[in-house]
Amino acid sequence: MGATKSEIYTEEQNRLAVQLKAIAHPARIAILQELIRANACICGDFVTELGLAQATISQHLKELKNAGLIQGTIEGVSVCYCIEPNAWKLLQRELNSLFASYADKNNCC
Repeated sequence: MGATKSEIYTEEQNRLAVQLKAIAHPARIAILQELIRANACICGDFVTELGLAQATISQHLKELKNAGLIQGTIEGVSVCYCIEPNAWKLLQRELNSLFASYADKNNCC
């Protein structure tokens, strides 16, 4: 597979690709849904809720955090995670714009 030439794409296109790649796993979607449902920071409750090993959940949390979709704060010996509101709003706006830009033209293909 060839190398991605990220420099030929806009900052927005690159950011959207990174975020969508981070979301593109069912465990990560489940984590995001759990954070949204809780409407608060969650500290270590994912193992019980998702039925995955702590190491697996930690890796998924790391990917979501690296993509900027969640944020984590240290409280005592645990890290508490929640949705990063600015990134979430931006992602929503960009996806809405992408979907709204399509106009069905009587199945042109």
